Amino acid sequence: MEANIAVPTNTKDTWNGGSAKPFGASYGKMMMWFFIVSDALTFSGFLAAYGLTRFKFIDSWPIADEVFTHVPFVHGDYPMIYVAIMTFILIFSSVTMVLAVDAGHQMKKNKVAWYMFATIIGGIIFVGSQAWEWGTFIKGTYGAVKTTDGKVLQFVKDGKQIALADFVTGERTDVREQHTRKNGLWFQSEGTISTYSVDQVVNAYKANPAIQVRTELIDLDKKQKTILSREEGAAQLAKTKMVIEGANLKVNEYGNTIFADFFFFITGFHGFHVLSGIIINIIIFFNVILGTYERRGHYEMVEKVGLYWHFVDLVWVFVFTFFYLV
Repeated sequence: MEANIAVPTNTKDTWNGGSAKPFGASYGKMMMWFFIVSDALTFSGFLAAYGLTRFKFIDSWPIADEVFTHVPFVHGDYPMIYVAIMTFILIFSSVTMVLAVDAGHQMKKNKVAWYMFATIIGGIIFVGSQAWEWGTFIKGTYGAVKTTDGKVLQFVKDGKQIALADFVTGERTDVREQHTRKNGLWFQSEGTISTYSVDQVVNAYKANPAIQVRTELIDLDKKQKTILSREEGAAQLAKTKMVIEGANLKVNEYGNTIFADFFFFITGFHGFHVLSGIIINIIIFFNVILGTYERRGHYEMVEKVGLYWHFVDLVWVFVFTFFYLV
């Protein structure tokens, strides 16, 4: 005896193949949810790796309040201010996206267009701010030195970090042309030559009794990096291998190089998602203006891209928490 299988007869409750719609969602919306879940697992893996690595090097991890202190066109020390502004702009763009989706449900074409335009502007400001932050991070602020045993040494005066330019004087005596693929010998190229030589930094330190050296090691109770005595500082500087200005995948003036590696990779991966979302939003925006969805009788495409945009915003909340707050 064969079992009777109920087959939905209402086409609104089925996909094109005749199968029932899970949770009443359309095929396109369900596929967007599948993508979001898989991408969430990817970001979760990255952030878990970051968390484990930070825990392993917790005593030498850069302090976010000392790294992200810049605001465009403003000189001074403003820890986390600009990052907070970026975060607010991205979250606000998620609000305008919600309003665009709601306007689509009401079939209000002009409101959908305006809210999507605001969302796009917010995304562009965020990506531009992230690019500026990258440039500032790469360029560096203070400069430091790296010893032969891989330690990063910074310089302080009256307990506050100072830049190499604040106490190192004179010009390099070993100035030469930077090697490139055209003039390099036995190798293709080399990193940018630092502004100051190792000898300049060491001699300037010896000539300024008010200057002290601090290591990348953190006093977890005080949440401050360890400041060495003049004698201990001189002993560490004697092992100086190179001068560091800024951060890249090989060196990092702020401390542990792995911090820079994770920063570039995770924030860059998220920035790629935001940029992709902006491009998709622009395409949908023009379709709204052309009346494409008005003729279809629904704005489901706006709702689908809205799901992606909310996901990108939610991911940034976790990235912001891991990198900047914790």
